[in-house]
Amino acid sequence: MQSSNPVLTRTGTFTRVGGGTLNVPPTASTAELEAMYARPGLMTVDSVVLRTGILLAIIATTGAAAWVLDLGQGPAILAAIAGFVLAMVITFRRVASPPLIMAYAAVEGVFLGAISHAFNNAYPGIVVQAVLGTGTAFAGMLVAYRSGRIRVTPRFTKMVVGAAIGLLGLMVVNLVAGLFTSGGLGLRDGGPLAIVFSLVAIGVACLMLALDFDYVEKAIAAGAPERESWLGAFGLTVTLVWLYIEILRLISYLRD
Repeated sequence: MQSSNPVLTRTGTFTRVGGGTLNVPPTASTAELEAMYARPGLMTVDSVVLRTGILLAIIATTGAAAWVLDLGQGPAILAAIAGFVLAMVITFRRVASPPLIMAYAAVEGVFLGAISHAFNNAYPGIVVQAVLGTGTAFAGMLVAYRSGRIRVTPRFTKMVVGAAIGLLGLMVVNLVAGLFTSGGLGLRDGGPLAIVFSLVAIGVACLMLALDFDYVEKAIAAGAPERESWLGAFGLTVTLVWLYIEILRLISYLRD
């Protein structure tokens, strides 16, 4: 089984056990799911929630330190680059590495703390608004997924992943264009186009949460080892960080 989220894509993590093929029925019964949940050493909802909480706590701790120290733009950029490199290493490793994942959370916290402090200086109270917005979006998507209003199908997955790649491509083009002309393509200058772009990015980030939920659910059903809970937590954390940044940007545009 492969994850539908690009961040969570692994080769063979849940498809082979002991060199053989793991045959999991498409839909497990309630009794089978309960039996899987009760077996020790396997990935569970609780194990993913616990590790996600650990990563968010690390982000909050290093973010608070960066906020108090008022590190400025330079360290924030370095932390962002380090976080990106660690995210790529974690994504393409065959084995989940808790130390690397926690290191990612630590440097990402420095980045978020520094930029949050800068935004809050310009727009007092914006960080609280962005945090509340991120939490509300997460809760809403979880309810929608659990209630069956959002179903992760192959077509849904392709559309969401394609949209995410397209957004990333536009961000890169806008960044490069900004080197030659002020504001680049206008995707981040606070104008009407920037507002629309942030709204679309927030929508795609929310849909990526559905892919994260689906990954966790399928991994548990496949009897994934408990260590892989770190990978599920990592995927959720990456999406939440992206969602928070986009909401922070959108609120700043609206408050202008």
